[in-house]
Amino acid sequence: MLLKALTCILPWSVRRLALQRWFGFTIHPTAHIGLAWIFPHKLTMGAGASIDHFTVAINLDAITMGENATIGRGNWITGFPTQTQSPHFQHQPGRRAELIVGESAAITKNHHLDCTNLIEIGRFSTIAGYDSQFLTHSINVFDNRQGSEPIRIGAYTFVGTNVVVLGGAILPSYSVLGAKSLLNKSHVEEWKLYAGVPAKSVSEISPDAKYFTRAEGFVY
Repeated sequence: MLLKALTCILPWSVRRLALQRWFGFTIHPTAHIGLAWIFPHKLTMGAGASIDHFTVAINLDAITMGENATIGRGNWITGFPTQTQSPHFQHQPGRRAELIVGESAAITKNHHLDCTNLIEIGRFSTIAGYDSQFLTHSINVFDNRQGSEPIRIGAYTFVGTNVVVLGGAILPSYSVLGAKSLLNKSHVEEWKLYAGVPAKSVSEISPDAKYFTRAEGFVY
C-alpha cells in the first residue's frame, strides 16, 4: 500500500516507469494517468490512452485500453478478482473481472463500473454524461448466492447520462441508449435508439449520422 501511494505522487515520466517495473504494467510512452489510484492486477494502455484525475480502479484482474481510449475524471471502477480463495463466484470458473475500453472509446466522468465480470466498451463509443452505473453482479434470490454476467457495449455507440446497465446486457453497435434508461437484457438490432425502463427500441437511427462514421474519438 505504501509503495502504491508513493507511486501516485511521482512525476508522470517517473511514475510510468515505476508502474511498469514495480507492477508489471504495459503503458505506451504517449499514454498518461493523472492523479488517480489505478491498480488492477494487469494494466495495458495503448498509444494516446489516458486516465484522468481522481479515478479509482481496484480489485480487477485487468484493464485494457486501446489507442486514444479515455477514462475521465472521478470514475469508480471496482471488481472482484478471480484469483481469490473467497467462496464468492466459485461456481463461475470462466468469470473475467476485466474492463476493456476499445480504440478511441470514452468513459466521461463520475460513473460507477462494477467489473466483477467483464465490461467491454467498443471502439469509438461514448459513455456520456454523469452518474451511470454498470453492474455486472447481483444476488440470485432463488439460489441464494451472488452471480455475475458480462456487459458488452458495441462499437460506435452513444450511452446517455445517468443510465443503469445490468449484467447480461448488450447494446448493439451503431446504437444509442437514451438518458436515464435501464438496459437489462441483450439487444441485437443495430441503428436503433433504445430508451426507457426497461430500455426497448423506440426509433431508427439514420446511417447518415456523422457520429457513427467519425475517424477521431473526440467530438468537438
